[in-house]
Amino acid sequence: MVKEIERMGFPVVHMCTVVPISITVGANRIIPTVAIPYPLGNPAMTMVDEKELRRKLVKKALKALETPVTEQTVF
Repeated sequence: MVKEIERMGFPVVHMCTVVPISITVGANRIIPTVAIPYPLGNPAMTMVDEKELRRKLVKKALKALETPVTEQTVF
């Protein structure tokens, strides 16, 4: 689906815990995340720390959307 959305002219960031899968499906912009059950969080953290972790991941994804790429890139 990632490739089809990009073909329509919309940049996509694939945030995932298993980067090789993203590479296999052909995602161009890949953001590694935390863990399979909690890709954008960590329940062992305090709520404040977890919120900061999520903020950093989202900021990284937004930066990746702004970055022109010609091949698969892991940020």
